[in-house]
Amino acid sequence: MAIICPLSSGSSGNATLIHANSTTILVDAGSSCKAICAALQECEFSHEDLDAILLTHEHSDHIKALPVLLKKINVPIYATQAVLEYLVHNVKIPSNIPLVPLEDKPFTIHDLEVTSFVTPHDSVGSVGYRITTEDGKKIGIATDLGHMTQEILDHLSSCHAVLLESNYDDGMLLCSPYPYSLKRRIMSQRGHLSNDDCAKAAVHLARSGVQKLILGHLSQNNNLPELAFSATQNALNECGCLGVELQVAKRSECSKPVLL
Repeated sequence: MAIICPLSSGSSGNATLIHANSTTILVDAGSSCKAICAALQECEFSHEDLDAILLTHEHSDHIKALPVLLKKINVPIYATQAVLEYLVHNVKIPSNIPLVPLEDKPFTIHDLEVTSFVTPHDSVGSVGYRITTEDGKKIGIATDLGHMTQEILDHLSSCHAVLLESNYDDGMLLCSPYPYSLKRRIMSQRGHLSNDDCAKAAVHLARSGVQKLILGHLSQNNNLPELAFSATQNALNECGCLGVELQVAKRSECSKPVLL
């Protein structure tokens, strides 16, 4: 059995647990160390169970817990070379922690196969991940997307479960008190994915065979869980994709684990 469980997912912090067989990994560590450890315990895991940490990119809502968490555990960090260099110069990473740069080919962490793919975001090096278990179950994670690309769709298609960004509602963002420059950044090709664009991608993924879909990285100020859910659910209903299990990840709490 494989598990994917968002421990937190939103602009205030992101961390996702993936477990299969004897391997447990964390994708991002952007909430506090205390919150991550508590969420792991809620899932009946411990920080001591972790075998590795995969980073999508270097923004604080994805790496905030690292300095404290890595005092508790000695596990490798996987990220793009640019992100690792950022950590070396800007984050207090203990010197004994292995920093492993991502390559352009799949690699293994114990019995999990991991493939990274480029995601369009205003970062020094942003990626998503496809993780394949020993028995062939595939889990995809793709957040912080300025726009959907064919490469992302290719990697997520046919996954059994996908965590996909549904960051903002167009109407809420346009009416928000955010300055125009920030609105432009969020809506840009290297910003975040809207509910409507997420819904379009969800239809493509459902038609490719994705069975379970988690909507994540919702904006605290420019989205509501019910808006994100209805946008994607309505799109799935309209195209006749009625068998997809859909849920919205919680921003600052442990979400319901998805079992495969």
